Amino acid sequence: MKREIRHYTWKDGKSLTIGKRTLVMGILNYTPDSFSDGGKWNDTDTALRHMEQMVRDGADIIDIGAESSRPGFTPVTAGEEIDRLETILPRLVASCPVPVSVDTYKAETASYAMTMGAHILNDIWGLQYASEPGQMAAVAAKYNVPVIVMHNQTGTAYKDIIEDMKIFFIRSFMVADQAGMNQDQIITDPGIGFGKTWEQNIYVMKHLEELTNLPYPMLLGTSRKGFIGKILDLPVTERMEGTGATCVAGILKGCTLMRVHDVKPVARMCRMADALKNSTEGLDRAVLETK
Repeated sequence: MKREIRHYTWKDGKSLTIGKRTLVMGILNYTPDSFSDGGKWNDTDTALRHMEQMVRDGADIIDIGAESSRPGFTPVTAGEEIDRLETILPRLVASCPVPVSVDTYKAETASYAMTMGAHILNDIWGLQYASEPGQMAAVAAKYNVPVIVMHNQTGTAYKDIIEDMKIFFIRSFMVADQAGMNQDQIITDPGIGFGKTWEQNIYVMKHLEELTNLPYPMLLGTSRKGFIGKILDLPVTERMEGTGATCVAGILKGCTLMRVHDVKPVARMCRMADALKNSTEGLDRAVLETK
């Protein structure tokens, strides 16, 4: 399926084009307890320097999160989340040369982020956070910003995991529509590592094309995830190569954005995968013409 080209522009002059090449979203965990780098960037100046390095390394978007979503994480209130963001988000938005995404499932936090000039919302509950029905979609509609709609659920029981994921996304699309969101605001995410066993994560990875066939760009977030550690028997700090392999696999199956910690090597892998994927048709014709 040929992916549509989307162009986003914001009042501060920043812009983003989705669909021409794979985009890389650099992860900025502004938390004390992230599963992979908890506390490493939990200082404003250090975090801003890390942002600058990720942009130099090829990040097209910076995704900041003020609450860990690792397995077994301790939830924080919207007030606590905003308190953390207040120390960095205004400076981040002002100094970051690429769009800033805010990773939150709480409408109050999302609304604060939008008033501070953030550009994208990244919702791990896909507009379906049970405690706030319809509220995240209302914020997205009000500010007309792109939203990453991630698949998620409590528990790992499925009738048919791919079909169940499609049903989840359809519900999200309906919530978005009811709130007055435009369909071109939606970016999907299969939610690797959320509500899935490691075997289910692998199954979803093997069947991604059944989800990328939906008429929305898809972001893939596999970076340093547990299923990579399970397969390679490696700690979280040594999963860059496994992450890169999953990103290449995702690109070949139609994903258009990659959310990663290790920006430089993965950005290079994405460029190579894009070249192989996008030139295949032309190369095939050239080979046929020489026969």
